[in-house]
Amino acid sequence: MPELLRGKTALVTGASRGIGLAIAQRLAAEGATILLAARPSAALDEAVRGIAAAGARAIPLATDLADDGQVATLARRAEREAGGIDILVNNGGAATYAPFADLPTDAIDRMLHLYLRIPILLSQAVLPMMKARGEGWIVNIGSITALPPARPYTEASKAGTDIAYAAAKAGLMRFTLGLAAAALADGVAVNMVSPSTAIRTPGADALLPKTYPTERVEYLAETVLAMCHRPARERTGLTAFSMHYPWATGLPVRGLDGRGTLPAAEPPRWRHPATPEAGDELSARIAEPA
Repeated sequence: MPELLRGKTALVTGASRGIGLAIAQRLAAEGATILLAARPSAALDEAVRGIAAAGARAIPLATDLADDGQVATLARRAEREAGGIDILVNNGGAATYAPFADLPTDAIDRMLHLYLRIPILLSQAVLPMMKARGEGWIVNIGSITALPPARPYTEASKAGTDIAYAAAKAGLMRFTLGLAAAALADGVAVNMVSPSTAIRTPGADALLPKTYPTERVEYLAETVLAMCHRPARERTGLTAFSMHYPWATGLPVRGLDGRGTLPAAEPPRWRHPATPEAGDELSARIAEPA
């Protein structure tokens, strides 16, 4: 086992189940100490036990991300429990899908808060720790809905049930790219990783038809890992998609326990045509003066 993250500490929000738990397991398999931030629940306790049983150090940080007071102390709690944060994965959230005209104001506020405001505040809180160490990695979990609707518009786009959620994720994408530029001089890499299609999780299962062609969460977890160990000067400002990035770069995808290799999986051709292949197509390149 290469243990790419031996000696590193990773804070993962929304880590008690689903995508967040899968990311925590994959980072733990590479030797990282994992701080699991999620609402207090039996699922959080079980997640900690599972990671510890696999041989990694796991520390629960019971946190309600909807509570500003708890969020304000999260980075300090992490520093007290584990000595600091090398890696921050902003994954936590709760989406509401409804026809736009019927979307409650409190649902809009909640999505903007969890998917945009919280990643901004947590990134702001951990940057001084990372700057002091001369390196760090921030990974924001995005969504393919952040890309503009493809034309001709699909029936899903016409339904408009994800407009507010998509707007929050689009804002998170722009924040990622901006912070990558601002944090580069401090050695901090900032990237976004999004599912290429959809991943069947406890939260998403009720929203997805049983026949919907979902992807395995291992591809996303492996792509997140790829954003957590290279120096910022080599890999920052990427908008990587979970099936597209491994396919384009030849990245081997391992199981969540770090063992075994999954088959290389070509991204589905029916998905959004503007999806970046290797993750850097959204960053404009300016030619150097002659």
